[in-house]
Amino acid sequence: MGREVVERSSGSVETQGDHLAHDDGEEEGKTLVREDSESKAWSIVRDLDPWTAWLYKPRTITVLLVGACLLVWASGAFQAKEFDADTDTASNTKAGVWAAIAVFLGYCLLQAPPTILVRPHPSFWRLIHGIAVVYMVFLTFLLFQKRDDARRFLKFLHPELGLELKERSYGADCRIYTPENPTNKFANVWDTLFDEFVIAHILGWWGKAIMVRNLPLLWVLSIGFEVMEVTLNHMLPNFNECWWDSIILDVLICNWIGIWAGMQTVRYFDGKTYVWVGLSRQTSIMGKVKRSLGQFTPAYWDKDEWNPLMGPARFVQVLGLVILILIVEVNAFFLKLCLWIPPRNPLNSYRLLIWWLIANPAIREYNSFLQTRKPMKKLGAFCWLAVAIAIVETLICVKFGQGLYPRPMPHWIFWSWMTAGVGLILFLSVWTYKLYSMKQEAQETSAMHAKKKV
Repeated sequence: MGREVVERSSGSVETQGDHLAHDDGEEEGKTLVREDSESKAWSIVRDLDPWTAWLYKPRTITVLLVGACLLVWASGAFQAKEFDADTDTASNTKAGVWAAIAVFLGYCLLQAPPTILVRPHPSFWRLIHGIAVVYMVFLTFLLFQKRDDARRFLKFLHPELGLELKERSYGADCRIYTPENPTNKFANVWDTLFDEFVIAHILGWWGKAIMVRNLPLLWVLSIGFEVMEVTLNHMLPNFNECWWDSIILDVLICNWIGIWAGMQTVRYFDGKTYVWVGLSRQTSIMGKVKRSLGQFTPAYWDKDEWNPLMGPARFVQVLGLVILILIVEVNAFFLKLCLWIPPRNPLNSYRLLIWWLIANPAIREYNSFLQTRKPMKKLGAFCWLAVAIAIVETLICVKFGQGLYPRPMPHWIFWSWMTAGVGLILFLSVWTYKLYSMKQEAQETSAMHAKKKV
């Protein structure tokens, strides 16, 4: 049972358990009714500590005036005409673009729609919303360029870009034992095990565990990505891996360590009773420091209950989430290849960070969307943005990837996916038919009992 603790200015702790609603009869059983996640999140800031209450009061006019002053200073609006002579057109264009982005992010910081996350501050997630919109607009701009023009344009973001990549294949030599090597008889395994991206791989799966918070779903994603590597290794040299690299190093070591660490983090916070006593009521310096750091952790942790076997519709909905996450992960490699972005370039890290910040509220919103029983449902803003960005990224990969993949898909991979698709359709059809038959039988039995009573 998930628990929520609400911060009170008096220092008291209020704990709310999950509510059980009982349907009529034993056929339906007990159904878990979830509280609206957005209301739950905003209950965290219902009563505020006196020391921090000012942070949650609107300061839109003040920020507007301060922003206007910054624009006057940065643009040189009131300076002499000699100001224009000191800068060239290219510098002015760059400064104007960054200023436009800053103005938009400032607007989002104050006026963007709220999400179900409130820590470290609701305005932080409004800012992330603005960054997500900027990223989507940037991708849309790239989509309308030629491939070479898009590659040259990225040099404005990082001067080292614009050079053709030398893709590395990890499956050139899959021997575990190399007797001819004088220094290391297990050189292939050693080089792969101590590759610089191993740590990044583990941290990535820790981040995914924090996002998804569901162990079976994480293992589906782990195995699913390896399947995608096998499916697409005729297109991307990076996906050409040895069997021991893919199965042992990736799935059984790196993925397992990252998933285990992430789920341990989720369990640690999920099982704790939070005492969010206000900063002003902390009696010691260490207590104030811990409380300040605690502001950057979630106000409540709930393990997401996806229940993919609840029915065919829920199965498809959860499968859609898995497919979307896999598309985002695969797009990272296609974007690097199409736009000539080296693996070590910071733009890759920026993209991953942006996606991680978007995905955390997006997955919470999607889970809330599936759990709510309201007749009229609407996707949250972050969830909608995540789907839109994934679509535009995929379109860029398709458009700029034309002519880059001369090798056709192997026939056995094509027919394997065709067989899996047909099997999935048959499975969902049989499942739906059985549920419909059971519902019809239940209605007929209920009608017969009603006639007997009459």
